[in-house]
Amino acid sequence: MTLQQLEYILALEQHRHFGKAAEQCGVTQPTLSALIQKLEEELDTRLFDRTRQSVEPTPAGRLILEQARHVLAEAARLKDIVAEEKQTLTGTFNLGILPTIAPYLLPRFFPQLVKRHPQLDIRVTEMKTAAISQALAEGEIDAGIVAALDGMDNFVQTPLFYESFYAYVAREDELFARDTIRTSDLAGTQLWLLDEGHCFRDQLVRFCQLKNARASQLTYHLGSMETFMRMVEGGKGVTFIPGLAVLQLGEAQRQLVRPFAVPRPTRQIVMLTSRHFIRHTLLDTLRQAIQEAVPSDMLSPQPTQQLI
Repeated sequence: MTLQQLEYILALEQHRHFGKAAEQCGVTQPTLSALIQKLEEELDTRLFDRTRQSVEPTPAGRLILEQARHVLAEAARLKDIVAEEKQTLTGTFNLGILPTIAPYLLPRFFPQLVKRHPQLDIRVTEMKTAAISQALAEGEIDAGIVAALDGMDNFVQTPLFYESFYAYVAREDELFARDTIRTSDLAGTQLWLLDEGHCFRDQLVRFCQLKNARASQLTYHLGSMETFMRMVEGGKGVTFIPGLAVLQLGEAQRQLVRPFAVPRPTRQIVMLTSRHFIRHTLLDTLRQAIQEAVPSDMLSPQPTQQLI
């Protein structure tokens, strides 16, 4: 039994397809299949049911796969211990980040970070909060950039910055004439909202007490914030955007931005890591790069803000 074989079975579990799993692992399909079969023979049990159209783990296979994740995570920790002892920035670092943060934060620091530290191999995946929490728990990612929420006590939270929410209002909407937006102003307004499960949406719904959010939301499933902004610019409804998004807008677009009345809803952006995380030198390098890239007034909470 080898670590390589454990990597192969986890890849097959992820893709449920021998060809795609082999491509991920950088080997031929016959090689991957043969080594998985050899592992099954050694364990004297079938790990995958190959009789179905989609490859599925057997009951025993699910238990083995779970243990394989733990074994590979512990093996990776050996390399991390050495890297941290030497305070090096080499090796692969897998980072999960919310889709409502990534397009506005990554361009501000990521290209410069890679240029400054070419030996860094950071691989970024956009994920929702629940997926980031699960991936951290299972060792699939090393850290996650999320909005701080209750129920994250199982992880270590490294504060990054504080980001207020803004309304983005169509010129034809009656709210366009207002300098600030109160939560009561949103009753009956045609809103463009992300699907449930996005913490950005859920936080605003709670803060604004949008009890009729489902009814007032236009039917647009799997919508992106950028799509909704284009809808507003086209002359219809209201959506919400984070502070970093405002900094990317052109002059005409900024005319559609309206701040909330005080206290302004604000989210704290944090870096999540497991309690067993070792590579603090790399994490501190990442934190510093992020905090240097955002406006200084976002590094601490302001009196006009209310964390939600």
